[in-house]
Amino acid sequence: MTKLATRLVMVFALLTAGFTQAAQDNPQVVLKTEMGDILVELFPKAAPVSVDNFVKLVNDYHYDGLIFHRVISGFMIQAGGFTFDFSPRESSRGSIVNESSNGLKNKRGTLAMARMNDPDSASAQFFINHKSNGFLNPKGDNKGYAVFGAVVAGMNVVDAIAAVETQTLGYYADVPVKPIRILSARLVNPESWTPLPEPAPAPVIEKPVPIR
Repeated sequence: MTKLATRLVMVFALLTAGFTQAAQDNPQVVLKTEMGDILVELFPKAAPVSVDNFVKLVNDYHYDGLIFHRVISGFMIQAGGFTFDFSPRESSRGSIVNESSNGLKNKRGTLAMARMNDPDSASAQFFINHKSNGFLNPKGDNKGYAVFGAVVAGMNVVDAIAAVETQTLGYYADVPVKPIRILSARLVNPESWTPLPEPAPAPVIEKPVPIR
């Protein structure tokens, strides 16, 4: 091997190590599902509130036993709100601010917060984009959907989930015929995550007792 080739190999190795370290510096969560594992990397610098909320729910075991309740091939797979018998499981943490203007786009494999019509109504439900969905990004008066992570391993599992047969169940469409559970959700590298301070509780204002 020539000196030039050796130097190129060394430079490539250093760059690769840098990228690997950067990835390890971000929190990672493994979603163990009945169809395989999905490893996601979270982006706290771009979406600090969304990541903090998600990790705290992971640490509270909120996602354990929940299902992918909405699955649309070529669009996204959604989870975080229902058990296998379609009983709702509400977040213990309430809703969070929409961080969709953080510059992260709804590309294939990205993780984003699901919400209602109110832009700031996201709480626990999330979705993984099965393809790039540019219309979910903020534009003008459309606040969009906040991306806060991305799949780094297990996209084949996402593809497999997206391909399952679905049905309409009561008021809910695109429900998998056979429930697909998240068996567990765990933070892989706890040392990479620093929790945000909890908001101070609202002051209790006592009503004056009327004088008779």
